[in-house]
Amino acid sequence: MKQGTHPEYMEGPVRCSCGNTWTTRATVPSMRLDLCDKCHPFYTGTQKLVDTGGRVQRFADKFGGAAAAQLEKAKAAKAAKAAKAAEELAAKKAAAEAKAAEKAKRAAEFEKKAAAEAAKADAEPAAEPVAEETAE
Repeated sequence: MKQGTHPEYMEGPVRCSCGNTWTTRATVPSMRLDLCDKCHPFYTGTQKLVDTGGRVQRFADKFGGAAAAQLEKAKAAKAAKAAKAAEELAAKKAAAEAKAAEKAKRAAEFEKKAAAEAAKADAEPAAEPVAEETAE
């Protein structure tokens, strides 16, 4: 290691404003702190959340209403899409039923026509077969 480029690493006391002291190693001979683990509100459990000037309320007013409106808009769009899909499905079903009814109607007409032709064929006298004369 090159000499003279690194600071001296030494032991020194650390003093907090609450009166707590301990020894550590550092590049400075001594340190003074405002807060340590013995007096910091987070570590002692005395921390209180203070809403200075209603910052949380201002945030909720600024963005909370917009977020709620956005959610309502998305929910309404989803409901409209579902209603449209249900309407299209009902229209498809109605068209399929109408097509089936038309097909049944045509089948009934065809059967009626076939029965009438069969009755007509039964009512007409059967033509006697004409014997072919053959020259023998």
